[in-house]
Amino acid sequence: MAVLDILRYPDARLHKVASPVASVDDRIRRLVQDMADTMYAAPGIGLAATQVDVHERVIVIDTSEDKNDLLVLINPEIVASGGEKKTYEEGCLSVPGIYDDVARPGQITVRALNVRGETFELEAEGLLAV
Repeated sequence: MAVLDILRYPDARLHKVASPVASVDDRIRRLVQDMADTMYAAPGIGLAATQVDVHERVIVIDTSEDKNDLLVLINPEIVASGGEKKTYEEGCLSVPGIYDDVARPGQITVRALNVRGETFELEAEGLLAV
């Protein structure tokens, strides 16, 4: 597929609010593949569509060691969060070289669509919950 350009802070386009995806179609599936290629090439563990100047609610994540466990979240919503807060050093592909410790809930539940347009819920903890 393609490696896309990642917007860098302070690019004003990073402040645009992403719109919900109306239909999971071939265009969205191509975007997901391009975003995954971009994230792996960067390298990173997560990328939102807004970071590649597509302002729709699409996120790709892969926290696995061998980078073979791609998670796709289309129109994601956090429906529950809790547990003991965990602190992780976080960075952002749009703000390269800057890292900071951030405390977040230790567990979350996310509802989203997959690349087939099917709704699913995911319970996550640890780094994936971040």
